[in-house]
Order: sequence, then C-alpha cells, then structure tokens
Amino acid sequence: MSTLLSSYEMLGLPLKNRVVMGPMTRCRAKIAGLPNSLMAQYYEQRASAGLILTEATNVSGMSASFELAPGVYTNEQMEGWRAIVTRVHAAGGHIFMQLWHGGRVSSFALLDGQAPLSPSGVNDDLEQLQVWGQLQNGHYTKIHATPSRAMTIDEVRDAIACYRAGAKRAQEAGFDGVEVHAANGYLPHQFLSSTTNVRDDQYGGSVGHRVRFLREILEEIGEVMPINRVGVRISPFALYNNVRDPDPDATYGYVSKMLQELGVAYVHAADTNGWIGKPDMPKIVSIVRAAFDGTLMVNGGLTVEQGESLIADGTAQLVAYARAFIANPDLVERIGHKQPLTTASAFGWYGGDAAGYTDYPTYANEKVTAGGLKAGEF
Repeated sequence: MSTLLSSYEMLGLPLKNRVVMGPMTRCRAKIAGLPNSLMAQYYEQRASAGLILTEATNVSGMSASFELAPGVYTNEQMEGWRAIVTRVHAAGGHIFMQLWHGGRVSSFALLDGQAPLSPSGVNDDLEQLQVWGQLQNGHYTKIHATPSRAMTIDEVRDAIACYRAGAKRAQEAGFDGVEVHAANGYLPHQFLSSTTNVRDDQYGGSVGHRVRFLREILEEIGEVMPINRVGVRISPFALYNNVRDPDPDATYGYVSKMLQELGVAYVHAADTNGWIGKPDMPKIVSIVRAAFDGTLMVNGGLTVEQGESLIADGTAQLVAYARAFIANPDLVERIGHKQPLTTASAFGWYGGDAAGYTDYPTYANEKVTAGGLKAGEF
C-alpha cells in the first residue's frame, strides 16, 4: 500500500489518509463572494482526500487579489459554506478553511475604488504582483496592481479581528479547522518581510515585531476555536508576489519556534518555487524542523512518488496536492490503484462554470468513455 494512503492522527483529528487537497483559487463565487452549489459539487467530488483545504477565502472586503473568490466576512457567506461542509462530511471527508487577506496584492478596481492596504505602502514592484479579474467577455486574466497605502494601527487591529471573525464563522459553518494563509506574498507574509514591512511601531523593525501580526492573528483565533485545529501556511523563499525577505532563515526560524510554542495543528510548507524548477523544500524543512516537531505538511509540484518518499522517511506527515486534484477528483483512488493521472488544462482554472471545474471524469469513467460509451450510459 502507498504510504500516502496510511491513516494519520492529527492532534485528535483522525485522517483516513495523508493526501491533502491543497488550496486552489478557482473563482466561482459569482455573487458577493457567496459559495454556491457548483462549489459544493466540486469539493464533494474530492472528499476522498484525508483533508481538504479550501481555496483562499477572503476575511475582509478589503482583501481581493482574485475577483470572484469567496469570502467569510458575512453571515450569508457563512451559510453558503455550511452547505459545502455538510456535503463533504456526508461523503466522509474532513475540511479546513484557508483564511486569506491579500493586502497590497490588489487593485482599486476590485476594492470599490479604494487603495489596497499594506504594512508600509511599498509600491516599487506593482508589475510583479498577481492580481486577477474577469473581463466583461467572461475571460479571466491578470490585471495591474495599483498602489497600496500603509495601514494605521487601527486598521492593523481591524484586520486581525477579521481573521478571528472569519475563524468563528468557519467554526459555526461546521469546518473541522482553519488554515491561516501566511505565504505567497499576502498580508501576513508582507508583515514578515523587512522589505515590504518598514514600519517603526510594534509591528515592524525586529523579527519579533514583524512576526507580531501573525502571532496576534493566531492568538485571536485561538480564543474562538482550539489552536490545535489551526494550521499555518508559509513559503519562506517564494518569489511569487515578490516579498523579497532578505533573511528567511532568521524570519522562519523565529516563526517556527512561535508555532511550536502555540501548538498549532500543522505547518504547511509551500515550496512555491518548485513549480518554476527552483525547489527549496530541503531548505524549508531544515528551517522548520529546527524548532517545530509537530505535523508538517509539504506542498509544491511534488509527484506521487516524491510524496510517498517524504512520508516513508519521516520528513513529512502530510502531502498536499493541488493541480493534481483539478483534473483528478479521484486522486486518492488513482494513487491506490497506481492509475495514471490526467493533466489539467489551464483553461478553466479561474472563473467560468463547470467546464474545467466539475467536469473532469474519474478514471473509471475515462475508461468507459474510451471504450465507446459516454459517461452515464451504463
């Protein structure tokens, strides 16, 4: 049996296997960030994963890196998510919500004319930021980021409160836990880097001060749900969204020690550069393991064989697959039967309807179709 299919107990949460569906922005929440029935079908199809991490979910109306991404800052959004969680649980799955604030990675066009918020209003690299929107013709495309402005202390505290409120709504919707997205150049990541955070107050300067924003988010969430149901995603060396941390070893050594002390559910180590042929996973694991001995989830362009090896040698306890889950809703079953994986078409990643989202067949249906029958004709 594949090591990926062995069960795992994560601080009291029993996972049927070690295959995690990684968070993927898919942009199907077409009305006011409301989750819908199409999204419910998408997640239900993939409930054989040991754990599902939702797409990044906005905790505030001032978080908008991708148009049509869902939110969790209204009760109506919470109710939409409740329907999704119910279907995943009925299918035997576990699901965490990924909490997200894009910070400076945004545009006034997505924020009702307002400037994006950031730690320090660093705007020398707007062309490097990944902001996406849907055109009037329905096609989804990258758009230009617009200048952010530095957050006031009150706005920093308000953002922290939004994470707490989002976690509380997630818990009320029935989620098994939440993951704080502190990676990929989004707001917590921006606070961690001394390049994008040049504040001279208690949230900037020394590494201890720069980490304060993330610490306070976790402490606030810990007041509304058990901290052992809270994961944290980090990407120390990510080039994506250009945070340019000059000393990631020091920053993430400090972060890892903090996460150990707080007792979080897991650290989600995202090797974002692995997708562009510059993998950093060994360095990330070395930094994290120097201070954190809890559950380590790894992610970043890994093959099934690489994932199996990382579990077998004890490097990681969980392996997250994202793109593989787009085209293979039955990924776990394919791993178990050593079946080939379908490669996802980039068309349909963002925006749109069922095409490229819920219409990928299982391996069994692929074989039926290849044999001359259309899916559903047996």
